[in-house]
Amino acid sequence: MSKIGSLAVQMTPLIASLADQIVAHIRTDKLAEGDRLVERKLAEQFRVSRSPVRNAMKLLHEVGVLKQGEGGGYLIADVEAAEKLSLESASTEDDEQIYLTIADDRLHGRLPERITESEFLRRYDLTKGRLSKILLRMANEGWIERLPGHGWAFLPVLTSLQAYEDSFRFRLLIEPAALLEPSFKLNRPALLRCREEQEWLVNGGIWTVPDAKLFELNSGMHEAIIECCQNSFFIDSLKRLDRLRRLIDYRQMLDRNSARERCREHIELLDLILAGKNEDASRYMARHLKDLSRLKIVAREMRG
Repeated sequence: MSKIGSLAVQMTPLIASLADQIVAHIRTDKLAEGDRLVERKLAEQFRVSRSPVRNAMKLLHEVGVLKQGEGGGYLIADVEAAEKLSLESASTEDDEQIYLTIADDRLHGRLPERITESEFLRRYDLTKGRLSKILLRMANEGWIERLPGHGWAFLPVLTSLQAYEDSFRFRLLIEPAALLEPSFKLNRPALLRCREEQEWLVNGGIWTVPDAKLFELNSGMHEAIIECCQNSFFIDSLKRLDRLRRLIDYRQMLDRNSARERCREHIELLDLILAGKNEDASRYMARHLKDLSRLKIVAREMRG
């Protein structure tokens, strides 16, 4: 979406996805300027609570698609802006494929440690505008950085299956333990937001969300849980590990039926934590990580 850098609404994969669904609704239902969008009906249509729908509508208000109506709520302000955002969503799918291709090339050593923008443009047949968006995303995710002057340098990532398996064994040490830390303090709003996102995935979002966004939702949930322990060593270790495993995890993604079951497990885990049952949650976390590790290794073996 345009103006993304200046948005006041906190962008999350769920809110971004809902905003895209709302503009698709405007287009396919041929809504006109001045038509009112009803928050409750949209929440029912997209099978989420009203809070993320409200934030998605605020986002669309900020980029000019919607305007505030008298007495509250939102009206369609600019149908052409909605059409433009829909077109941008379509091009984003192409950008996603290029992004994943670059990630795969990096993992297989087909890209040098240092690379210029001219080489990116030549290799992937990109415009400068599209390349800038992709490079900004890669930099924000922590696997590339701009060099002084010209060019970019790739940062360390996990590149082998053995390192990936080792990362799960490390997670088995810190994530269940974090739930038992004496300093653990429940961040209920953050975990409720994660639960809502996982429920959205289970209720159908899992079939449409891109791999990269699915990674963000799931790793973000685990990070939100470990942040409650308030132990900076635990927190920093998991966040660093998530940055390192990001690229290889895209290649280890489970099929969506299996991923949906893991999201159901996330909801059960969050419910235990929200109920204050941290010892049960710690044991559940350990089983969840062991099962997830086994499934991803099997998936890798099946792909050869």
